[in-house]
Amino acid sequence: MRARSSLSGFTVLEVLIALLLLALGIVGSAAMQLLALRVSHQDQLLVQANYLASGLAERMRANAAVARDASAANPYLFFYDAAGDAATPAPPVLCLDAGCDGRQLALFDRYEAQWQVFKQFPAGRLRICHDDHPVQAGKLQWDCMGSAAAPLVIKLGWRGKLADGRAESDAAAGVTELVPALAMTVQVP
Repeated sequence: MRARSSLSGFTVLEVLIALLLLALGIVGSAAMQLLALRVSHQDQLLVQANYLASGLAERMRANAAVARDASAANPYLFFYDAAGDAATPAPPVLCLDAGCDGRQLALFDRYEAQWQVFKQFPAGRLRICHDDHPVQAGKLQWDCMGSAAAPLVIKLGWRGKLADGRAESDAAAGVTELVPALAMTVQVP
């Protein structure tokens, strides 16, 4: 007679454990893909924000006489919240073909910047102000603490998402206040 071998083949339990490990690996890789997509989207928004702020800074430098105006009538000094405000109405003069003075050009620049924030950034905010210290306690701030002699600062932010998909918030304070993602100082000649 022949002796039987008890080690031939796989048991059902071994197959189930192998399938469970395979399923965990697939779920983990899918979660990593979602995280990579969110990070990539936030990076794209940061690049767009840098492009918008740089372009606006160049326009302000080109229109230095208006940008240097320290009065409240300066159209470059404003706060826009796309989540709370409606789409920006067009200025009286669109400076595309028409000859514009400095103030009209500043109003047009403001309109274009607000329109881009409204269209490109989820719950975006844009503030231009005089600020000596845009960073406080290691964080960018919306508040502007500077005299008329302080440098002009462009602050731009939007509602981001955390890795788990929840809206970005300050977990320590328990608030969902939006913080700026970018602050750019503008040197006006």
